[in-house]
Amino acid sequence: MRWSKVLHLVDAHCEGEAGRVVVGGFLGPPGETIAAKLAHLNAGDDAIRRLLCSEPRGAPAGSGILLPPSTRPEADTGFIVLQPDQSHAMSGSNAICATTVLLETGMVTMREPETKVVLDTAAGLVEAVATCADGVCERVSLDMPPAYVDALDVEIETKEWGPLRYDLCFGGVFYALVDVNQLGLRIEPGAARQLATIGVALREQINAARHVRHPRIPEISGVAYVMFLDREPDGALRTCTCMWPGRVDRSPCGTGTTAAVAALQARGQIKAGERVTSRSIINGEFEARLKAVNQVDGVVFSSVSVSGRAWIYGARQVGLDPRDPFPRGFTLSDVWGETSAE
Repeated sequence: MRWSKVLHLVDAHCEGEAGRVVVGGFLGPPGETIAAKLAHLNAGDDAIRRLLCSEPRGAPAGSGILLPPSTRPEADTGFIVLQPDQSHAMSGSNAICATTVLLETGMVTMREPETKVVLDTAAGLVEAVATCADGVCERVSLDMPPAYVDALDVEIETKEWGPLRYDLCFGGVFYALVDVNQLGLRIEPGAARQLATIGVALREQINAARHVRHPRIPEISGVAYVMFLDREPDGALRTCTCMWPGRVDRSPCGTGTTAAVAALQARGQIKAGERVTSRSIINGEFEARLKAVNQVDGVVFSSVSVSGRAWIYGARQVGLDPRDPFPRGFTLSDVWGETSAE
């Protein structure tokens, strides 16, 4: 066996959503900031993403997580999310996976009953506070990047589903938040394929109709995901984030939940100090709290914390044989859908 590249991974999942953390073999892309590193991956060399996220080494479900050296002295590590469509600035479930892996493998010293880990992300610093006992990371609470509402009740005319309304919000990446009742569907396992197909197609239509860019971080632009929402009888949010090429997030989605809290705040439906439960399509739960609301340069930002759990389930090496004819991986329509084959 002779490999030209060897990556060391620790696999975890957060409420069912897999996050594969690269703990060795890749120092990270070039760039003075994490945002610049993210831009390099998306506009320059994304071979590492394709290697990990495409077949035969990857699959549509789950993410890769890079931990490049921090570019800011107050952070413990950098953080970039790799997914089949592109690299992303932030993900709550993946940040919870990364924090759990850092602490339970000893990469960051665990201190009981709480350990703080600061992640340097393209969306800003994210402080993770882990509740720890007996050498185990029991729960992680994330202080998410400041969230804000770009627009409420935007209407888009679609050929397939007629007029639909959505809220355009930032929670670490941009979301189009859509009340699922407009489609006559429920957020339940049996509807996952239908919701995913609609959500991915709707994201493309929204991005074609409206351009959005973060006012302070130009490297973050465009709607990353459509999240379908509903309200449970107990007041919880039922969430379903749709991800390319056509699947749904197994977790309640930390960045999407953060965006949803910003929308609730804008409508006066939640106040600072109040909490809301976010529940996924498979009943995994995050707890979100609106910590504070501040206005900067005319933009109202919501400070939101999101907490959840992750579990390590494996450790492995991924290698690239220099003779391998598929170093960048491939996607086929039988698994990835007709529009994604390459």
